Parts: sequence; C-alpha cells; structure tokens
Amino acid sequence: MRLVLASTSPRRRDLLARINVTPDRIVSPDIDENPLKGELPRVYALRLAEAKARAIPRQPDEIALAGDTTIALGRRILPPAMTEDVQRVLLEQLSGRRHHALSAVCVIDREGRARLRIADTILTFKPLSRAEIDDYIASGEGLGKAGGYAIQGRAEAFVRYLAGSHSGVIGLPLFETRALLRAAGYPLA
Repeated sequence: MRLVLASTSPRRRDLLARINVTPDRIVSPDIDENPLKGELPRVYALRLAEAKARAIPRQPDEIALAGDTTIALGRRILPPAMTEDVQRVLLEQLSGRRHHALSAVCVIDREGRARLRIADTILTFKPLSRAEIDDYIASGEGLGKAGGYAIQGRAEAFVRYLAGSHSGVIGLPLFETRALLRAAGYPLA
C-alpha cells in the first residue's frame, strides 16, 4: 500500500516523519479554499481536508492523506496572512485573546471511502505589544500561515495557554492522523 500526501507543506512531511511515515508521492491539490457563505470554522476545515484528499489522483494501491488547519476567532475563520498588512491585523486580533486552531485530517482509503477527524486546540496569546508584532512580522515567519503565525517558531513565546494538539496547530494532528492511517490499513510500526 502506498501513501499519497495531498500537500506540499514541509511541515506536514516533518510531522509525518515523527510517526515514521514517509509519503510515496506528494501532490499539491488545486481546490477553492474560500469559505462558503455562513460556513462555520469546524465545517470549513473538515470540508477542505476532504476536498484536498479527493482532488488528487490515486492509483488502486494508494491511499490519500490531506489536512487543513483553520484558525478561528469565535465563529470567524481567520485567513492566512498573505501580506504583512493582513498579518498585522490578525496578530492584533489574536493579541490577549483565546482562539481555536482546528486541524482536520482526511484519509481516502483504497475503496475511495473518506475517514475524517479534527483536533480542536484552544490557544490564548499573551497581550502583544506593537514592538512584538513589528518584530514578529519582520521575521517573515508567519507569512502565508493560518492566522498569521507559526507556533513551531517564535510565536510559541506568545502562547500563554494551549489545550489540545500541538502538532495540529503546526499543521497535522498526529494522534488523529495515526488512527486514520491505521483504520485505512496503512502499515504503521
């Protein structure tokens, strides 16, 4: 059985290596990642994870793995920080506040059946000063990331409270991923 990872994220490859999993192929899924009107963050993350897994071609001996990490502030889905201006707004919104990192994972088995799980991690950032936000933006670390930060780097120092999956905040909840791979018959050590 072969594994196709529907993600070109180096973080997801690194996380899979932690559970001794190396994808046989890596494919970048091409899907529309815009939220649907009125879509709640949890539903959005699960929908995207499945859409990414289904968007890639699979051979009969392959299973597909995809994930999506969504940052939610209340019922709002926060976008990835594609510019420094957007990143500043996101960090200002998260400053001193509790938010959720919803990390959905989907495995499509050889029969085409989707298995889905989600890790809901609650985080609270310390109140961030303008200088802290400026320094973090200058590092370039959070650009392109959900919510404008990367917990595996400098932003970890902003986290006052975390309950849930640390690996999920990085990009792939390992407990849930391992369970789904095992359920799909993927050989794990």
